[in-house]
Amino acid sequence: MSLSINTNTSSMVALETLNTTQSELAKTENAVSTGKKVANASDNPAAFGISAQIGGDISGQNAVNDGLSYASQIVSATNSAANSIIKVLQDVQNAVTTVGNNLGSTTSLGQLDKEITGYMKSIDTIARNATTKGINLLSGGTSDGLGITSNSLTFVSGVQGDTQTLSGYGTLIAATTGVSQGATLTELLGLTAGGSAGADPTSNVFLTSSATGASFAGSYASDPKQGVVKMISQVQKAIEAMTNVTSDLGSNQKLIDSMSDYGQKSADSLTAASGALTDADMSAESAKLTSLQ
Repeated sequence: MSLSINTNTSSMVALETLNTTQSELAKTENAVSTGKKVANASDNPAAFGISAQIGGDISGQNAVNDGLSYASQIVSATNSAANSIIKVLQDVQNAVTTVGNNLGSTTSLGQLDKEITGYMKSIDTIARNATTKGINLLSGGTSDGLGITSNSLTFVSGVQGDTQTLSGYGTLIAATTGVSQGATLTELLGLTAGGSAGADPTSNVFLTSSATGASFAGSYASDPKQGVVKMISQVQKAIEAMTNVTSDLGSNQKLIDSMSDYGQKSADSLTAASGALTDADMSAESAKLTSLQ
């Protein structure tokens, strides 16, 4: 081996080895501290670029998941309200059935009139309160002055911007009860008439108050016995209509929950894929750090 007094190759090799070790040490320390083997494009341009694209997909999927969660909350609240309304309607059916036992008593009919009208108020109040961020799927309209701005729900369902819309249930209810679109839910159910949006009903379609008590109203008055049958039939239609609503809500809830579950799994898979490209193996990096120190 030649010996030069001007160039110390052994020292140069040792210095290169030291620099390489220091570089590897710095890289390993960074991996241990950040948990990333690819922290920027200079570490691995291809892996960093793919990971960045996956990160965008994750953000998009998370936005979809948020939209599905929002839709699920509205559908759940609406379903809860609809079930509560069915319970009130069952009380209404009991009350109108009781009318048949009090055909000759205007005083008793007056008490029943107040009871039934009270149920109407409860139904409309429950329906109005089923409002989330201005969206109400049960109310008859948006002009109630109580913060209802829409009778339909639109939400993002896909990372490409796909959307789905749940329409209000006015049409479905009207198809069962035979009543055209009304300002309030009780009007849609055929239990009140000519109500104002946002106002509590002051009467029902079955009985009408008078100074001496109450009597049958409208088409129920011509034949009281047959009128009771018609009353019960109308309430049964209302119960059927709301049952149809809960069935549809249940189907939509199941669909949204299924989409949400898939969306969460998709986000988790994307996160795992990104991690496989950029995350450091902490056990290996820690062992490497020990050997380099």
